[in-house]
Amino acid sequence: MPARPSVRALLLCSAATTLLSAPLHAQTADTGIVLAPITVDSKREVQTDTANSVTVVDQEEIRDRQASTVAELVESAPGVSVYGARTPLSSGINIRGYGPNGSYGASSHIGVSIGGSTKGADELYRMSSQLFTDPALFREVAVTRGLAGTLSFGSGLFGGLLEMEPIQASDMTGGEPGFKVRQMLEFSSNDYWASSTTLAWQPTENIEILGNYTYREVDIIEDGDGEPINDEGYEEPSWVINGRLTFGDSDEHQVGVLLQHTEASERNVPFNQVGQQFFDFIFGYVDRDTEDDTIVLSYDYDSPTSDLIHFEADLSYSELYIDNYALARPVPGNLAFTDTGYRTRTTKLVLKNTAEFASGGVDHMLQMGVEYSRSHRTTDDVVESAPEGKETVAALFVTDEMEIGRLTLTPELRIETQTIDGSEDRFTAGGYGEYDNVSYSAGIGALYSFDNGVSVFGSAYYGEALPIIDDLDDADYIVQEEKATEVQLGVSYDGFDVFASGDALALKATAYNQHFWDMTSFLASKVGGDTWGLELEAAYSMDSGFYVDANANMMRSRSQYDDGTRGWSDMAPADELRLTLGQKFGETLDMSLETVFVDDIDRGTEADGYTLYNLRATYKPQMGGFDGTEVRFGVENLSDETYGPRLSARNAAGRTFKVTLARTF
Repeated sequence: MPARPSVRALLLCSAATTLLSAPLHAQTADTGIVLAPITVDSKREVQTDTANSVTVVDQEEIRDRQASTVAELVESAPGVSVYGARTPLSSGINIRGYGPNGSYGASSHIGVSIGGSTKGADELYRMSSQLFTDPALFREVAVTRGLAGTLSFGSGLFGGLLEMEPIQASDMTGGEPGFKVRQMLEFSSNDYWASSTTLAWQPTENIEILGNYTYREVDIIEDGDGEPINDEGYEEPSWVINGRLTFGDSDEHQVGVLLQHTEASERNVPFNQVGQQFFDFIFGYVDRDTEDDTIVLSYDYDSPTSDLIHFEADLSYSELYIDNYALARPVPGNLAFTDTGYRTRTTKLVLKNTAEFASGGVDHMLQMGVEYSRSHRTTDDVVESAPEGKETVAALFVTDEMEIGRLTLTPELRIETQTIDGSEDRFTAGGYGEYDNVSYSAGIGALYSFDNGVSVFGSAYYGEALPIIDDLDDADYIVQEEKATEVQLGVSYDGFDVFASGDALALKATAYNQHFWDMTSFLASKVGGDTWGLELEAAYSMDSGFYVDANANMMRSRSQYDDGTRGWSDMAPADELRLTLGQKFGETLDMSLETVFVDDIDRGTEADGYTLYNLRATYKPQMGGFDGTEVRFGVENLSDETYGPRLSARNAAGRTFKVTLARTF
């Protein structure tokens, strides 16, 4: 076997480069001249202006990656891994060791927001991640890792948060009145195709209307050895309607409406979506239909006369329905093989105001908000496979971004009350009863920027996670908050003319440590533990069009069990480094090679390392009758590696050729 450098060694080299590069360019001390922001012309911007661990995947990268699932899209961020088989209905998201496990495909410790609507994280036994919306529907996906920066969205998001913003008409029209149509066709050798049609209309500058319909059909996907990794194909139609109206003498009012729908139909597929293929025989096969609906009504008022008033209101409704029809029951009488149907409805209202003001030499951006939500889960089972219940949540959250010269301090606070009512559960005599809980979460982030492009930052947080409806069947868990503390420290750098005239460099290194206890959502015997790691992000570009993107994660996690013993966590991913080398030829052609180095892991469940190569090319003619045309070509797993990621239940796809044709009229 050829020698392969360990990811640990590559990470250390990257860290050394980070420390050595920063002093190479010293900016002039503050002279009163305001310089333009430094922009690295690569695929992905490094978020160097925040103490939070955030990665943003914009619309251009979404299209370039040609991902068929949201999980595939965000796994390119450091600290993020895919759990389960790599299909839309079984690819869960793991962030810093939090996420699905061998029994459940979702986790309440990872928040998901789509256009302001919260998506649930029900613990449905052997079921999917409940996040299968098509990537083509979004203009941007932001991944926040850890607690810092999440308290405006929920409590107990120890792993982090996914914020997904749907596409808007102005993305195509440029904010000018007119009508645009974009048609996309995508083909894959392994073995799917997709079509996406988008209509964008701006009758005036103040009215935007967008409609999109995306249809994706997947057949049998094979690994590097030619073995199937899914049993049957599926169809996944999705659509979105997104509209905005801006009005007022100063355009201070804005009203928006978002409607989004995704569904999938699978036939003769394993009931088990998250475990090893060995369990397919035990749990049997089903016909499965899944539907996800989102409605968001929004209002925004930005006062033209006062910086103290920027009011936002979002009313959202989300409904997820999963229906399984059992085709066979290998173990007669076992309740796991009965027909199951789950429906979760969530209504949420968020009101918040952002005030900008100065006090005692401190510039404040103070956001205060309240949230009220109601969730109701029902089941269509012959017998109970998951508790039915209602959850009511009321929360107050405050974030104050304070600028004191070169220092930015950002304290956050969230207080959340909860009522879970299981008294109407149809499968339990007399129901489960009603329970009240409260959680407190708080933290502060700090970032100090020097005049040479270097910034140092850190954050300290404490968070509490409230019980979920699935805890109704446990008298202890339903009244116990899970708890965690988190500390992050790091350094970042922004510079231009670093190695050559006209180049730009952005670097960010973040070390983190999290201690958690009173846990109830992991395995029954796992009550706490510690997670620590290092994340690196870098972007570099030259005037010639050459660019480099890199990110890496090295993480360790130890669990504490109820008998007092400790051991390595099976939920921690292997060390990983992603390195992309690319060349842009103006606005016409972009070619890149992404290399993914994944190290061996012998902590907990062992897994072999592997190296992947992904080729991508985007061609956009800039003149003549081909203006508005996009041609994308990609080869994933170029060497046809047969591999199963440490957190994946099944092998990943083998060599896959992808071609995308798109035209905007």
